[in-house]
Amino acid sequence: MTYSPPPGGWHDPSAAGPQSSPPVDPTMPMAGNPIPTQPTSADPYAPADPYAAPGYAPPGNPYAAPGYAPPGNPYAAPGYPPAGDPYAAAGYPPAAYPGYAPPSSKTNTLAIVALVLSLVGFTSCITAPIGAIMGHVARKQIRQTGEQGEGMAKAAIIVGWILTALLVLLIIFYVVMIIIAINSDSSSTY
Repeated sequence: MTYSPPPGGWHDPSAAGPQSSPPVDPTMPMAGNPIPTQPTSADPYAPADPYAAPGYAPPGNPYAAPGYAPPGNPYAAPGYPPAGDPYAAAGYPPAAYPGYAPPSSKTNTLAIVALVLSLVGFTSCITAPIGAIMGHVARKQIRQTGEQGEGMAKAAIIVGWILTALLVLLIIFYVVMIIIAINSDSSSTY
């Protein structure tokens, strides 16, 4: 049995005799494709923009969002905001916009009423527990709706329950004093 080389012109390098071609250089291009000499910033696998003008390269910062015009750009289209809002992209609230006031949000009315009733509890003791209970209801509403007034509701709860506790202690003190007065008065009559 004799050895025959596989098809395709491959020759065994260990076989005796002249080699038909020199070994392949790995740095040489294959099938006419040139090897780039320097890496580029363009992604060769990125899909092409079908709406881009042929040969268009955006000027300026290559890392900026497409269509972004920095504030005060004299070449920006008048009347149109820049595409790619730098403040919203960075996660800043609308208050960070220069020259604009933050949107006013509504304060929970129940939180205001609860605080007023709790503070009126200094003079009329009965409104303090009502204000504290309304403060709890206001906090629940604020969590559900996202309104303002969380601090007022907390203050109403704290002031209302402290004044209620003081009221209960005052009532207990009066009852004890009345009982002591009745007992001391009844013992002296005999």
